[in-house]
Amino acid sequence: MRMFLFAKRNTKEILRDPITFFFGLGFPIILLVLLSIINDAIPSEARNTMFQIENLAPGLAMFGSVFMALFAGMLLSKDRTSSFLVRLFTSPMTALDFILGYTLPMLGMTIAQATITLLAAGAFGLEIRFTILFAIVITAMTSLLFVGIGLFFGSLMNDKAVSGICGALLTNVAGWLSGVFIPIDLIGGSFKKITSILPFYHSVEIIRSALNGHFNHVLPHLSNVMIYTVVIFVFAIIAFQSNMSGRKA
Repeated sequence: MRMFLFAKRNTKEILRDPITFFFGLGFPIILLVLLSIINDAIPSEARNTMFQIENLAPGLAMFGSVFMALFAGMLLSKDRTSSFLVRLFTSPMTALDFILGYTLPMLGMTIAQATITLLAAGAFGLEIRFTILFAIVITAMTSLLFVGIGLFFGSLMNDKAVSGICGALLTNVAGWLSGVFIPIDLIGGSFKKITSILPFYHSVEIIRSALNGHFNHVLPHLSNVMIYTVVIFVFAIIAFQSNMSGRKA
């Protein structure tokens, strides 16, 4: 119950900043429009599958969830520098309660964001089928990786440092290493081997497989992402617990 009350408070904090909130929901739509325009401007004989809507929509759904790292990290880091968390540290809440309380609102935002992005892709030719529901659920699951990253850095750094790491740095790393901006197969070589180890490429592939109904391809990609997710959440809980112990001492 305490965790859900804390999550409700965090949801209200997010909604108090409508510019950030609507930017998080709307930025993938802006990219969808721009990249679709670019694709239409490319001569048909020169096109590849890069910006085809079937590949573009899952990539942007994943890319939109990257912003959850920024939202989660900024919210936590700001709370750490105020007296709000100091007062809550005297409550019976555990580090896990706090981490989950920050995570639940981000899942809600991701579901809203993925729904808007994938439905908007229908206007650009994406076939809207029942599999879109599975794609939304998968997007929410993969977003946990980015939420965990945000909470880990938010437990260690101030809001300015978090905005740099979870904002510009993470969005660029996730964008390029996931194949959102350029197909991984087009580059190949060592770059492709690196992306196959990291979770970003697999995050896009899970959503694409779910959207296309290729459910037998989901588990291998999901396993990679979930391993990274569990590890980063363990580190986030440990970092937050260290903060709690330091403030109580």
